[in-house]
Amino acid sequence: MISYLRKTELDHHVISNKEHKKIRIMKNLFLAILLVLVSFSTMAQAGKLKKANNYYEKVAYAEASVLYNELSGSKHDSPEMQSKLANCFYQMGETLESEKFYAKIVSTDNKTSEDVYNYAMSLKENGKYTESDKWMAKFHTMTGGDSRGKEFNDNSSYLDVIDAQGEYFSVKHLSINTEHADFGGYPMSGDKVYFVSNRKKRISVQRTHTYNNKKFLDLYSADVNEGNLENPVFHGRNTNKKFHEGPVCFAPNNNMVYFTRNNMDGGKKRRDQKGIQNLKIYSAEIDSEGNWTNEKELPINSKDYSVGHPAISSDGKTMYFASDMPGGLGGADIYKMSINKDGTYGSPENLGSNINTEGQEMFPWITEEELLFFASDGHLGLGGLDVFVMLPNKDGSFKKLMNVGKPINTPKDDFALIMNVDNLTGFVSSNRANGSGDDDIYGFTLLKPLKVNLSVKGVVTDIRSNEILPGATVNLLDIDGNVLATTIANESAGYEFGVEPDLDYTISATKNDYFDNKTSFTTVNLPSDVEVLEEDVALEKDPGLALHAIVADAKSKQPLEGVSMIITDNFSGEEFANMTTNEAGDFLKGITGKSIDDRLSYNIQLVKEGYFPKTVTFNHKITEPGIIDVHNILDGGLFLDKEVTDLAQLVKINPINFDLNKYNIRPDAQVELDKIVEVMNKYPGMEVELGSHTDCRASKAYNRKLSDRRAKASAAYIKTKITNPERIYGKGYGEEFLLNGCECEGSVKSDCSEEEHEKNRRTEFKVLKTGADDLKVINTSTDSFNQ
Repeated sequence: MISYLRKTELDHHVISNKEHKKIRIMKNLFLAILLVLVSFSTMAQAGKLKKANNYYEKVAYAEASVLYNELSGSKHDSPEMQSKLANCFYQMGETLESEKFYAKIVSTDNKTSEDVYNYAMSLKENGKYTESDKWMAKFHTMTGGDSRGKEFNDNSSYLDVIDAQGEYFSVKHLSINTEHADFGGYPMSGDKVYFVSNRKKRISVQRTHTYNNKKFLDLYSADVNEGNLENPVFHGRNTNKKFHEGPVCFAPNNNMVYFTRNNMDGGKKRRDQKGIQNLKIYSAEIDSEGNWTNEKELPINSKDYSVGHPAISSDGKTMYFASDMPGGLGGADIYKMSINKDGTYGSPENLGSNINTEGQEMFPWITEEELLFFASDGHLGLGGLDVFVMLPNKDGSFKKLMNVGKPINTPKDDFALIMNVDNLTGFVSSNRANGSGDDDIYGFTLLKPLKVNLSVKGVVTDIRSNEILPGATVNLLDIDGNVLATTIANESAGYEFGVEPDLDYTISATKNDYFDNKTSFTTVNLPSDVEVLEEDVALEKDPGLALHAIVADAKSKQPLEGVSMIITDNFSGEEFANMTTNEAGDFLKGITGKSIDDRLSYNIQLVKEGYFPKTVTFNHKITEPGIIDVHNILDGGLFLDKEVTDLAQLVKINPINFDLNKYNIRPDAQVELDKIVEVMNKYPGMEVELGSHTDCRASKAYNRKLSDRRAKASAAYIKTKITNPERIYGKGYGEEFLLNGCECEGSVKSDCSEEEHEKNRRTEFKVLKTGADDLKVINTSTDSFNQ
């Protein structure tokens, strides 16, 4: 309207006062009309929303979805309305649409836990398992106590378990199917079965839990011929009433039939307070000609909740059925009640949380062998409704729930598994891809006995504190180390894998800040009653160990940069480190594979030009986490001595004295020689020439002989106390190398003092080799060990 007025003004360049008045009148008139139209529109939209919500409450999802779509983007749009629109598509099985709408909702703060759950289920039905599992984890964090989330969290590898059990059934699509809904295959006497279909043109509704503009369901019978269904027959108005007829079962003697039907009580009483026409179970007698007579409602029926999907035990004493009656766990639950001899019934008994969830459990069927099949969207499965079986104990109770797996189950709805009295064949229904359209009936054959598959489960814990370790990665490996399956330990640190009999396996577990660990087990020759093996895995926490060392000059204690360090693990023989010290003279390297109470043993080689090479052994028991300072723990630290040509430069050696004309080692001489022992043991590669010198007094021959004996005696003393004794050699030089002019041989007379003669009486320790081939000292001696 505003756009139109602007265009009018641009078309008229000259306007009189009278024309201005007309325009103002027109504007006011247009605005008044606009306000009236907006008011009517707002009222209409409000009415439409109320109507849509009324449809929604009555589970008329098709009608509700149309109106909600029309209201999208209007002032009446809201997160709550969008959630209802998404749920309409979800309940109608249009999961591509529900996924699209839920994707927007779950990204907002207005999402509910049920929005998240339905989004996860929509993703799963669309084959997006990884993304679905992500949102199931989110659902669990939002609800905590919901059994669906807890079951997912405790069995995150459920898909691996289902795959590992293999295929128990073969299935085939039947030619009796149409583009409409067809499901069932309920056996009666002879070679006939009943099934449910909306192939006949009638008023639109599909299943009892949805309203999606499809025709009402009716009962048909068909002949069974080699697993196929032929000659479908519509049962007339005596059986098929105005609304739904559904799942049916026959008493073992075939004189009584129990079937599902919409509430047919007269008047308004047939609807509950929300206007929903719930389901009821009816019974009828079967006369000799097969007619159903004397129809009666079961006493468990109510207009306020649904009761349906009956199944009778082989002895005729127990009825199983589905109901959303008050007191259940949520949605539809599976119940049982006794059928007494006098035709009365016992009280309904909910089968409990082993079977029922906050989701939908429906279509029970009890076999001759007392296996209870049912469909559920609350237990972990492949998508939509999956078929499950409860296996019986000897006392008639049920011991374990089992997803029957592929090919019975698919990402779509799979339900109404009905097994014949032969316990081998039967029918199952599904709206899976590549069918005729909508729900279809499939024949099946049991390939191997249904039993609880072997599984291994356990808990991942801290080996010292016994604390549980949620989030650990757990792998199942075969005997060759190939990874068969992987899962993440749940919030209780539990894991579970399906395994096969007569094989050997390994479980490995990893987690950040912990050392990997594994355990092996076997399924060979297990007792027949063993179903679950328990294999816990304990992980050792990585204490964050590191080896730290500072190398310094032995005299100045200043850090030494550029020291080459080779550290070898004495236990493994492997090189731990090969590095060079930095300007701070230190190095730091993390230790892996070691934990508290482990022992360390390293061989540390230190080499730096201008210094004696050094090799030390470092032994240590780990008592606490953190950094291990080698230089503080080692006795004597990591100090390097500068290269010298005489050991007197390295260690203070006092004069080594001998008795007059003697060469035996006196105790005071031993003290000095032990200093040499210490140095040479410190440097096991060092080679030394021990030279003994005299003053000029006495003859040259005598002095050489005496000094040689003293040198060899001193060297012999040292040899007994060092490694590789051949590293030292004693040689006497007599008066040959005087340090001053104190000669006194022959006619030469010396006027040197006693102190000057004493300087010539000395023992020298010449370093010939440091122990490193690339570090040689200057040897001023003309003698060598080879002479």
